[in-house]
Amino acid sequence: MTRRTEWPGTEAGAVPGPEDAAEPSGDLPEPGRGAGFGEGAGRRSRSRSRSSGSPSSSRAEKGEPRDPVEQARALCLRLLTGTPRTRKQLADALRKKEIPDEAAEEVLSRFEDVGLIDDAAFADAWVESRHHGRGLARRALVRELRTKGVDPTVIDEAVGQLDHEQEEETARELVARKLRSTRGLGRDKRLRRLAGMLARKGYGEGMALRVVRQAIEAEGEDTEGLDEPF
Repeated sequence: MTRRTEWPGTEAGAVPGPEDAAEPSGDLPEPGRGAGFGEGAGRRSRSRSRSSGSPSSSRAEKGEPRDPVEQARALCLRLLTGTPRTRKQLADALRKKEIPDEAAEEVLSRFEDVGLIDDAAFADAWVESRHHGRGLARRALVRELRTKGVDPTVIDEAVGQLDHEQEEETARELVARKLRSTRGLGRDKRLRRLAGMLARKGYGEGMALRVVRQAIEAEGEDTEGLDEPF
């Protein structure tokens, strides 16, 4: 069979038109006039080449799994790399990617079975980190864990790590660090600023007022009337 580049009268690399295939020994059309030649044909050829790839073949070329279970597994592994996440966080991410519920449930359950998803361990670590790192009280920690989708029973067990004495000690440390920056302000303004800081971190009003009052008393300032709500 004659190779394409060996058609008589055709320049090297040129593609013969339909007339050439039917009558290889006859006259050849001039370049640019026969079907299959010219700028328009070039565009059509390039267009067909570009449009021949389907979205699925494009994903396959990129190495993306097409099976929903494999997609879910790959996404969960990527999200868990370096950052623990709750089951709800992963489920929300799968839903955004339009992974079918059945496939998502299969992968999430499997990850729980092998310990890659552990909401109890996540909650324990969260309480430890956020209390000692940010000084958050139990109320603030409960709010945060709820937004992560942790079960209320698991939350109660996690925040139970903090007893009342430990929580109050952390509140005292927070006030001690901020106390110097409030010197020079009026007594009532100091109260509002310090107690407000504790309130934002989840400390109750009673504890906040008591801790602030004792800190100001330690500096020799009169604290009469500072037990009123802020």
